[in-house]
Amino acid sequence: MHRRHLVPGVLAAATVLLAIPASAASSSPGAPGIGDPYYPASGNGGYDVSHYDLRLKYQPKTDLLEGTATLNATAKQDLSRFNLDLGLAVSEVRVNGRLAKFAREGEQELVITPATPLQKGKSLSIVVRYAGKPSEVRIGGYTAWARTPDGGVAAQEPESAAWWFPSNDHPLDKATYDVSVSVPDGHQAISNGVLQSQSSKLGWTRFNWRSNKPQAPYLATLAVGKFDITTDKTASGLPVLNAYSKDLGDNDGAARASIERSTEVTEWLEGVFGPYPFNAVGGYVPNVTSGFALETQTRPFYSPRQFANGANVSVVVHELAHQWYGDSVSVHHWKDIWVNEGFARYSQWLWSEKEGEGTAQELADYVYATRPAEDPFWQVKPGDPGPDKQFDIAVYDRGALAVQALRNEVGDDAFFEILKGWPKKYAYGNAKVSDFVKYAEKVSGKPLAELFDTWLYEPSKPAAPAAAESRIARGLAASPAAKPVQPKSWKKIAETNTIHDH
Repeated sequence: MHRRHLVPGVLAAATVLLAIPASAASSSPGAPGIGDPYYPASGNGGYDVSHYDLRLKYQPKTDLLEGTATLNATAKQDLSRFNLDLGLAVSEVRVNGRLAKFAREGEQELVITPATPLQKGKSLSIVVRYAGKPSEVRIGGYTAWARTPDGGVAAQEPESAAWWFPSNDHPLDKATYDVSVSVPDGHQAISNGVLQSQSSKLGWTRFNWRSNKPQAPYLATLAVGKFDITTDKTASGLPVLNAYSKDLGDNDGAARASIERSTEVTEWLEGVFGPYPFNAVGGYVPNVTSGFALETQTRPFYSPRQFANGANVSVVVHELAHQWYGDSVSVHHWKDIWVNEGFARYSQWLWSEKEGEGTAQELADYVYATRPAEDPFWQVKPGDPGPDKQFDIAVYDRGALAVQALRNEVGDDAFFEILKGWPKKYAYGNAKVSDFVKYAEKVSGKPLAELFDTWLYEPSKPAAPAAAESRIARGLAASPAAKPVQPKSWKKIAETNTIHDH
């Protein structure tokens, strides 16, 4: 028998190798992106966050934000290291109570190496201490943090979290939130959900907010400033909180005349989409120079310029409709943006119909008739528009045309059953355009792939026969020289075309 002889040093090394746990030997780094084809760097792989606890302090005069973030998460694989998305400077990281090594890669990747590898399926606690001036952070050439005369605001799409807290910044990883913010006395901090408490000490006031349903990181918001705040309740007892910067100037009255109707709009939308999915509702208007609005969960953000031409309830309808279509049911990947924007736009058409200012059919006919075949509008595919066209007007208007074509094909009974059933089936989760097509086919009992291909994926204007088959612009097909009649609501709806002009 031949024996292998190991010298003492080799034997010691072999013993060490044998002592390594199997999980450590098989552990590997989590991916630096979650796999979104439009935004490869967005989000991260290897873990899932269930809750964010953010304890912050913000000084409006200097734009200095200091924070301690605690993340409850679960490892989805054996992890040797993992990434978080954050643009601010980090001073300390702990994983499961132990100090962890960390490094920065690129503009937003915080690479964390725990003291010991993490086992798949095990829960973990991640604590990150950080600080910086969010308005000075540039990721992809822009900032999602806007300074105001009396504070600052975090609101942007498709990403905004990395400017003010560490996260897995993609809609696929939703979590609940506790956001506690300390600001100088005389200022307020507005965030998502319900205000749990506030207290003052030594010249600082702390506001504690809770959003208790799953929420995508980009839908988390923070606004610090001096606000007038109004409160209300819906008929079902849902708390309503609206906030208006005290220096909105000429836009103040129109903003209030619009957003104070949030209770009414929410109750109406419940009749269209089913029970409201969250623990609070409202909106806020900070003194920012931007022109867009955003469906930040439970408390949409509105730029003052949305009300430059007077009150516009249509924009409130759009953002509150997103609470069902976009917030409760979120995109799987950003190419699925139609399941957000097509339906939020269509809700504006339904509001117009309800107000007697033009039916959804008349609005669909007008869009089809006023966009000639050579218009680049028809080259955008709402079902997969590409990152450069993700918020193109075609995703909204052509996307809403697709919804009207569906309504005409399946009839009102099945159509409104679909509108209510979809956010119930995928509540607090994520879904693809293809999921909606399958769901609509199941509810209606009709094959719909060809219809959706025509209106969502063909890079050209559907020809008159196809439009007529979907009962779009039938009158114009019979009389091609006829001039389309502009519905009364069209101008107010068109004023919201910059709604997501981020």
